[in-house]
Amino acid sequence: MRTKAIFAALLLTSITTCAAWAQDWPKRQVTITVVTGAGGSPDTVGRLIASKLTERIGKPVVVENNTAGAGVTGTLAVSRSTPDGHNLVILTGGTPSQQLLRPDQPYNLLKDFAMVTTICAYPMVIAVAPNSPIKTFADLIARAKAQPGKVTYSMNSIGSLHHLLGEWIGIDAGVQMEGVPYRGSPPAFMDVSSGRVDVMIDTGTFVLPQIEQKQLRGLAQSAPGKYALAPDLPAVTETLPNVQIMSWLGFAMAKNTPKPIVDRLNAEITAILDQDDVKQKLAQMGNIPMPSKPEEMLARIDREMAQWKRVIDAKGIKAE
Repeated sequence: MRTKAIFAALLLTSITTCAAWAQDWPKRQVTITVVTGAGGSPDTVGRLIASKLTERIGKPVVVENNTAGAGVTGTLAVSRSTPDGHNLVILTGGTPSQQLLRPDQPYNLLKDFAMVTTICAYPMVIAVAPNSPIKTFADLIARAKAQPGKVTYSMNSIGSLHHLLGEWIGIDAGVQMEGVPYRGSPPAFMDVSSGRVDVMIDTGTFVLPQIEQKQLRGLAQSAPGKYALAPDLPAVTETLPNVQIMSWLGFAMAKNTPKPIVDRLNAEITAILDQDDVKQKLAQMGNIPMPSKPEEMLARIDREMAQWKRVIDAKGIKAE
């Protein structure tokens, strides 16, 4: 009986301590680290959430951009920060593949972070110039089969989602297309729209507005099925059933952050993403809200790493 009483007392103390952590948080400013440049989707979404979170928790939430080391420096700093819930980093859909391509990174996505929630998601989009002879996604595959290695597509750096999706399409369709790297979407758009490159593979956040303005013609998008913000654009899965990927943004903190703080943040961000004005602003950027439980976010990263490993190994892709 004495042992049971001691155990019960310890359990009550633990529960009380956990509750106190959540109630006492935050004690000071909360910082969101964005490892991409100002004006991009992670930065814009991060600032939108920061503004709303400031209102809800009563302490300032600020965004700091840290692009040093291709994002490794800022991500590492958060992973090594004091695990008290005052430092977050925005991870992106490209983070899992970069972990695979750069195994010497000084952190492990699956072991060194406390995931909080995914924020939003959007598909990659395959598009061509309005006057391109390639009219449909099926046309693209047929042309690539007829002209092995001759069809070109724009991509960001080696190992980016743009590149890996292009290679995945090639694997499942049994074709070989040639990726052309660019430093950002605008110069790639210029070359595709002028016909110097055949196809653009890029984020929905960039391509969908170009399609709406008739600067590009959409062939397909990479969501598992129809995408709510572009319901008339076919899914790649209609031709290649296994090829589906949504790029995403999500929050993570240092490993060992107390679970009550993680849960509190998860609940606050989920509530923010349910606000009509936030949904509207995300939609204007081509995003849909996609909150998740921390364990779901971790499982997503694990699943995508396995998926991209198959593509990387099959094509022998190496980091730049």
